[in-house]
Amino acid sequence: MQQQRSEPAPPAPSAVPAVPAVPAAEAATALATGPETVPPAAPATVPVLEPTAAPAAAPAAGPAADPARILVVDDDPTVAEVVAGYLDRAGYRVDRAGDGPEALARAAGHRPDLVVLDLMLPGMDGLEVCRRLRGQGPVPVIMLTARGDEDDRVLGLEVGADDYVTKPFSPRELVLRVESVLRRTRPAPAPRPPSAAGLTADPAARRATKDGTELALTLREFDLLVFFLRHPGRAFAREELMREVWGWDFGDLSTVTVHVRRLRGKVEDDPARPRLIQTVWGVGYRFDPAGREAD
Repeated sequence: MQQQRSEPAPPAPSAVPAVPAVPAAEAATALATGPETVPPAAPATVPVLEPTAAPAAAPAAGPAADPARILVVDDDPTVAEVVAGYLDRAGYRVDRAGDGPEALARAAGHRPDLVVLDLMLPGMDGLEVCRRLRGQGPVPVIMLTARGDEDDRVLGLEVGADDYVTKPFSPRELVLRVESVLRRTRPAPAPRPPSAAGLTADPAARRATKDGTELALTLREFDLLVFFLRHPGRAFAREELMREVWGWDFGDLSTVTVHVRRLRGKVEDDPARPRLIQTVWGVGYRFDPAGREAD
């Protein structure tokens, strides 16, 4: 009788070591150093991405002078930390809030220059937060959302959002959008009134002074002084002065001569021998802040 041979048992498969998950807290720290995109929702574990270079300092904010205050409102701590980290490295002062009531409280305590606001907040949503923020006063708002529907974007813009960013997004792009909105909404610094040789003319106040003493100038005398202060050392023909100061392409040039003579009488120490508003023979007039004697 033929013996049956038993088949050898197949070798047991080698165990594959389990890959440990990266805790969300550690992932948030790694993401804050330079992720490429922010996910629409934070998963249980987040892959650690290689850090990238931090963005350059924001020119619109002027960190050394008066950095803008940005309020970041998002209930996802990973997204909020990433966005806040990028804005902080760009030179902004950053506050964070996790929901609508906290955002309104922070805005009431320290008025932000701009708000980065998530649309899908728990309880009070981003649209209502935007309405209430605008009720406290004008403030630029950039809306964040995981929904890219046109109706959502239109609704966000209708309630007052200045820009709309759909997740996933690049934090570096968001920083550029913040800079762009601030440039559009922050008032430009007022130009300094022109001054030279002890003379100052403030066009906004229509006020001119010499060594701190206010000058009584007529409308055209003031405009003529401002023009001279803004173009020191350059000779102008009377035709040019009439065009630039009076806005006339033609007219009686003696009008310019008379106004120059009257202005000299108010700004020169010795109007008979003017050192500031000098006559350039064959050309016209030149303002010399150094007050050197004319040739």
